[in-house]
Amino acid sequence: MDCPDCGAETLSFPVPTELREFLPGDEPGAALCTRCLSLHPVADPPADQPDFQQVSTAFPGNTEAAVPMALLVGLLENLALYRAEISDLLARVEQAGTDPLLVLDRLSYDEAIDADVDLAGRRTQLEQLL
Repeated sequence: MDCPDCGAETLSFPVPTELREFLPGDEPGAALCTRCLSLHPVADPPADQPDFQQVSTAFPGNTEAAVPMALLVGLLENLALYRAEISDLLARVEQAGTDPLLVLDRLSYDEAIDADVDLAGRRTQLEQLL
């Protein structure tokens, strides 16, 4: 699937049941754009979790942190609407042993990423949220 926003490749992944409440829509999966980092619900996700480092090496290597981090990044475009969800996802990423703010820093410096959201600006806002 190509990103409907920028046309780049996306990385599709299943969203575990305990995280589906954070995904807009009722679909069982999502696709994260490898360029603009937009998140789109997917009705027919793959059975297994992909390697999120295909998007960027800034993503955690373990799926326990990578899936909530991908959801968090996808929701950043609307921080006001998804504030509670983002706060919960931040905590889940930290509990999985990854610093989500450091991931955002690294994503903001990744030259292959052209995020629709100002990642550095959102990082500052998230720091205040914490």
